[in-house]
Order: sequence, then C-alpha cells, then structure tokens
Amino acid sequence: MIVVHHLENSRSQRILWLLEELGAEYEIRRYNRNAKTMLAPPELKQVHPLGKSPLITDGDTVVAESGAIVEYLVERFDDGTLAPAPGTAEHLGYRHWLHYAEGSIAPLLVMRLVFSQLPKQAPRLMRPLMRGIESNFMTRFLGPQLDLHLDYIESSLSATGHFVGSDWSAADILMSFPLEAAAARATTDGGKARPAIADFVERARARPAYQRALDKGGPYALLS
Repeated sequence: MIVVHHLENSRSQRILWLLEELGAEYEIRRYNRNAKTMLAPPELKQVHPLGKSPLITDGDTVVAESGAIVEYLVERFDDGTLAPAPGTAEHLGYRHWLHYAEGSIAPLLVMRLVFSQLPKQAPRLMRPLMRGIESNFMTRFLGPQLDLHLDYIESSLSATGHFVGSDWSAADILMSFPLEAAAARATTDGGKARPAIADFVERARARPAYQRALDKGGPYALLS
C-alpha cells in the first residue's frame, strides 16, 4: 500500500492528485506545519532524514523528491495514459518538464517567497533596509528571471494547453504547483497576465481527480 506523508499546503498535494488520476489505492498520513515558522514538523524526520514533504512509503521503500515520486508511481501504476512511451521525442519532452518543475522554476518561486518575508521578519528599525534589499533583488535579478521562465512556460502551453502532447500527463501534474503560485502572483502583485498559464490552472482545478485529491488532502492554500 502506498502511503503519502502529506504536509498541509505543500507540493505533496500534487502526489495525491497523481494517485487519483492513476486510480491507485493509497493512504494519507497528515502533518501540520509549525504555526509560527511554517516549517514541517520533526515527525517527518522519522520517515526520511531530511524531514521534507512530499514523501511516500511503499512497504519498506521510501521515496523522496517530487520528480522521483512521480516517476516511481507512473512506472508502477500507469497504463500508458500519463506518460509517453520511452524512446520517443514526446518522452524526452516529458522528462524535461519533470526535471524543470523542481530544478528550474521552483527555486525561483522559493527565493521570491523568502525575500518577500525579509521585511516582515526583520526588527522594525531594519525593515526599510530589508525592503530596499528585497526591491533591489527583485528588480535586478529575480523579477527578470521569473519573467523569462514564465514567458517560456506560457509559450510552451500556448499550442495545446499541455506540456506534452494534447492531453494530461504526469508532467502537467508536477508543473501544477509552480503554475498555481505563478497565477497567484499575477493577481496579487501586479504580475504580467499570462492567459495560457491561467487557463491551465483553471482546467487543472476542474479535474475530478484534482477535486478528489483536495477532498482527501484537506485545506490547501498556497504560500505566496
């Protein structure tokens, strides 16, 4: 039995969605963030030394890292619906997006979250300085990098509305978390409108399997 060690408001929500799309049986063990630090609880370290989510266990097997978990579950349960056949050009593109989701776009979004918290967490007298540092970093580096990557994603989605082919794949599911965050950015802080990304997020959230995963996973609010 697959057990998903599910941290609230985290990337592990995608793993629940994937399992629902696959029609696989699984169990959820929920973990709550620390109310002050928003960090994962120490209990997750009993499952994996890093104490991060998502994690799955399959008997004695522990699988960490979102991309590795997706590949493990697709190899075990997919009937060819959510991943192109190995050796094809489509599979190479599929693999690209599996790695891109966590290796390229996610670190930029994490940096944005961290730097946005600097003025809020600093002592009152230091807040103007921290706001200046945040603004300078966003203007000189992070903002242009985010625009570069989001424009690339927007262009990639424009043709078919999906990252591989013209239907849903596990690559779409893995890319959903950063795109939900990007869609939130576009509406909350004046980010550039990107209709293909907005449409992708709307269609993802309308998927019956996505809705079932929400029902089972509990409240889900992106940290943005």
